[in-house]
Order: sequence, then C-alpha cells, then structure tokens
Amino acid sequence: MTPNEASTNRERVVTMASGGVMLAVLIALLLGDIGMFAYAIAAGKDNVPLILPLLLSLLLLPTTIILMTGLFTLQPNEARVLVLFGAYKGTVRTAGFHWGNPFYSNGPQSAGVGAGKGLAKTDSTGPRAPRNKISLRARTYNSPALKVNDKRGNPIEIAAVVVWRVQDTAQARFDVDNFETYIQTQSESALRHLASLYAYDDGEENESTLRSNVDEVSRALRTELLERLAKAGVTVDEARLTHLAYAPEIAQAMLRRQQAEAVIAARQKIVHGAVSMVEMALRDLAEKHVVQLDDERKAAMVSNLMVVLCGESEVHPVINAGTLYS
Repeated sequence: MTPNEASTNRERVVTMASGGVMLAVLIALLLGDIGMFAYAIAAGKDNVPLILPLLLSLLLLPTTIILMTGLFTLQPNEARVLVLFGAYKGTVRTAGFHWGNPFYSNGPQSAGVGAGKGLAKTDSTGPRAPRNKISLRARTYNSPALKVNDKRGNPIEIAAVVVWRVQDTAQARFDVDNFETYIQTQSESALRHLASLYAYDDGEENESTLRSNVDEVSRALRTELLERLAKAGVTVDEARLTHLAYAPEIAQAMLRRQQAEAVIAARQKIVHGAVSMVEMALRDLAEKHVVQLDDERKAAMVSNLMVVLCGESEVHPVINAGTLYS
C-alpha cells in the first residue's frame, strides 16, 4: 500500500450479550450493593460501620451504574458500530435488547431523516447520535434539476431519484468523512457524466437517447452509481430520471423543431394512406368494369382524389357538365 492510499475497512458482524439477562444481573448487583451497605452500617459497633463491606459497597455502586450504560436496543434494519478507544471491534446487526462494553464510543450523527434535497444536513462535527447507530433501511435521494450539456452540446435540465441503503457499516463510517454527503456529491457527478454520454432526442439510427431509452439510461446510471458508491459501503437499489427538459434558452426553438417534425410525420402518413386509397379505387373500378378510363382520365381522377384526401379544408365538389376533351 502506497503512503497516499487509504486502507479499506470491512464490516465484521459480532454478537452481543442478551440485554435482558444482563439487566437482571445488574439489578441483582445493585440490590446486593444496597444490602451490603445496610449490613455494614447495622453490623458496626459504637456507631462505626464495618470498613471492608462499606468500601466494597461504595466501589460496587459506581461500577454497577457504569455497567448499566452498556445496555442498548436496536430496531429492525438498524446497526451499531462498536469502537473501543479508537479501534473498530465489529458491528451489531441483530435487532433487540443487548449489552456491550460500556466504553464503546459514540460517533458523529449519520442516519438522520432526510431534509431539503433528501439527505440530512450533517457533518463529522455535527450532533452525535447515541450508540453510534446507522440505519440500514432503504432511503431516497432526490437530486435537484441540474443544468448540463447533452452529447450534442445542447443545454438540458436533468434530475434523478436514487434509492440507496448502507451495505457495509465499517466502510460507511470509516472510509468516507460523511457518507450521506458523499452520496449526494457522487450522485450529482454521475448524473452530469451520464447526460454527456447521450443525446436528448433525435439521435442517429439505432442510437440511444435520454428521452427514448429511459430504461437503458436508468440502468447505466445505477451501474455508475454502484461503482462510485462502493467505496462508502453503499448499494443502489434503483436509480431513475425524474426530470428531463431542454434548458429555457433553447426550449422554444426545440419545441418548434418538434412541432415541425410532427407535422412532417403526419403528412407522410396522410400521403401514404391517400395513395393506397386511390390505388384501391382505380383497381376496384377496373375489376368491376364500372367505367373504362384512359390514362388522361386516370390522371385527372388521381389528382382530384389526392386533393380531396390530403386537403386540410372541407372540399366543395364542382359538377363538370362537359368533357375533358371539349
């Protein structure tokens, strides 16, 4: 390991003594201490208590009180990191009532309820949470709308929601300064990088875009986040885009382009349908021998039908009393 390379911690799951059993033992010690103190007073002579029982009872009382501080509880999907005089001793993951060394230290606040953008505003010097506990529940981070450039250089606004949870408590506690702030920073960085790899829309043939390939983009975002957050002992259950739009300065121009593309696509479909209907009409007239048309009359009929079928306004028929040749 090089001097500038930080060591990677790994979680060690340990089992603590039952809190119920230890509570009964400590209560018995406390009652025994009170009884010894009373005995030392009562058994003394000439108002002088027995020295040895009195000293033992005075020493046992603070010891019992200190041992009682080792009692703690864990809720489901909650863990406690055990640190004894700066050394990592393991992690307790079992929910219930436990007892451990009363000198296991507390740590900086970590698993607060999300606020604002989805994460607690804490740092390594903030309030201290009791018992060095870390929540293992799934939590979400809603990123703000970020203004970035897509693959083609168009300014866009993009945001995502990340569902994450702590997988390795030792890495989350010791390998990064504050894993919640780390998640926020890395999520926004990954989102910016992802946006630069895809075009917003109107990509080349078989090209994935942010707008058309949402599932593929979401998988790519989750893969990148898993790689970035692995150092903090955090896993990502899901990552999806929640907001995608052009930046305001080009939104109107892009809207006009999209409207023009929609009009062209609609016209193409109308023309294709009109040609099919004209072809069907000419074929049925010929097969049923309704009328015999030469090329000039067919051309006139095709022209009239195309005007009727492709025109946007209502058509008013004109009766021709003559012929095409007069």
